[in-house]
Amino acid sequence: MQTIFKLGEISCPSGTLVVIDGGHLGLWSGERSPAEIDPALLSADTPERAREVTGSVDFAVTGPDACAAARSFDRQPGMMLHDIPASGAADLRRMFEDHCQANALDADLTALPSREPHARRAHRTAAEGGRGFLMFGVPVVAVGGVPCDRRLPVLATRSESGQGWTEIAVRMSEAPAETSVPLGHIGVDWARVLFGDVDALSTWQHDEPVDGLADVAFWGAAANDAAAAFAATELDEPGVRGWTDLTVPEAVEKVLAVQTWAQEPGRRLMVDFRPHSHHWQIMRRLRASTHESGTLDLGPARVLCAMTACGDGYFPVSADLDAKGGVVAVRVSFLGA
Repeated sequence: MQTIFKLGEISCPSGTLVVIDGGHLGLWSGERSPAEIDPALLSADTPERAREVTGSVDFAVTGPDACAAARSFDRQPGMMLHDIPASGAADLRRMFEDHCQANALDADLTALPSREPHARRAHRTAAEGGRGFLMFGVPVVAVGGVPCDRRLPVLATRSESGQGWTEIAVRMSEAPAETSVPLGHIGVDWARVLFGDVDALSTWQHDEPVDGLADVAFWGAAANDAAAAFAATELDEPGVRGWTDLTVPEAVEKVLAVQTWAQEPGRRLMVDFRPHSHHWQIMRRLRASTHESGTLDLGPARVLCAMTACGDGYFPVSADLDAKGGVVAVRVSFLGA
């Protein structure tokens, strides 16, 4: 028998829900071009790699046989190929042409005049029936038809063994589900999943503090010695010391000082710089939660982030539909993870 837990509620004023790894929201471009994202966030640590990121190209599959060609070519979900590195664009075109010729398909790859922002990818995907798309290679899911006039419960199911969640679901309706359709997968590298309104995510500040302040935290075998050396206090997490509500320059100074101190042999210590960003806010609530979940209001929308309880991976997302095709629930499954 399975046990159901309520993790919280979300609200989705736009009617389009995005399911994404919350740790990757620093890559979310909103309505801006993805070319504006700092290449360093994508490990582009040389000028050459940075140019590959900023010079990437988005393609649309076009032509009479576009649907069949996109499906059989099977490089990305849907009818678009996003974030193709500049150096690989010509090779991709050539492979697509060879594929179409070999399969007698009348289709082309048409380069978009500018990169498609991530929020527009989500809106378009939802309008096309709800499926997945890639954000710098990370699978994301968007689904439309979500009720926008009320808050929606987010429920997690735990197996008899109690070893993590079997699924997390946003419930839209109490109507019985007649069918279930796959929407794609989400790629998780930060052991967490976030459910959020597409327009609200365009206001998300992942690393930049919303109030100009930051915390510094440290923990480990040398934490007591470090706390004594720097007059640090206990924070609201077991075994964690540091400082709260510092200005960013003050926080940076503390981080550098503690990191320098910790370089001495035998001083085992982890040091964390925590700017008061939206990510920090929701993670603070998540860490304090019994079920490792937290919510955050972004304007009229409320988003929810929860730990997967099984780490990272590629997790399938599906939609339950009622007899009229309305969305009853959107579910992320962790079975077999």
